[in-house]
Amino acid sequence: MEWSRSETLALAQQSCSHCHGLGLRPGRGGVSTPCNCVFRAIFRACYARFRRCASKEKYISRVSLEANPGRQRKSVWGMKNEEYIADFCLISRRTLSDYEYRLFKFHYLLGADWKLCCRRMNLDRGTFFHEAYRIEQKLGRTFRELQPYALFPLDEYFNGSGRQPVAAVTDFRVKTEPTPMTRKTLQFPVKRAA
Repeated sequence: MEWSRSETLALAQQSCSHCHGLGLRPGRGGVSTPCNCVFRAIFRACYARFRRCASKEKYISRVSLEANPGRQRKSVWGMKNEEYIADFCLISRRTLSDYEYRLFKFHYLLGADWKLCCRRMNLDRGTFFHEAYRIEQKLGRTFRELQPYALFPLDEYFNGSGRQPVAAVTDFRVKTEPTPMTRKTLQFPVKRAA
């Protein structure tokens, strides 16, 4: 996947010592790679939306009709909040190892603070926060690079406007030469005297 500076600039942490707030840092072979602060920002945005969807009352949830391109049926009914909650949990479970998922479940899904997690998993404070940052980076990258439908950007997930490839227009010249059809239409028939 190609990352652009316009995509990462708004997500980058301004005080980051690796990317200096630009979002991209030089990688191997001269290729720029996204900074870990960008991945953590993506995870935190997705996690905030997950918490908002999970804390809504069930009677607030609504069913919506969505376009279904490339399928037999033209549109499908869906419950986007519930689908997002399920996608968030299933993608996290499939991406993380058993140890990482245990920490993720205690801290992010069940809401335990760092003291309780450290006691429960027999960790010290520094190790806990290093693992939590590693989990955020791993899931942030996965949420953005997931194919064919990523969880991030959130507006594309919830509004259904998937990214469509755009063909670049390279020829901006206006053709001024008359075509054979225009020459033919410009000739007026001559009336012959009878």
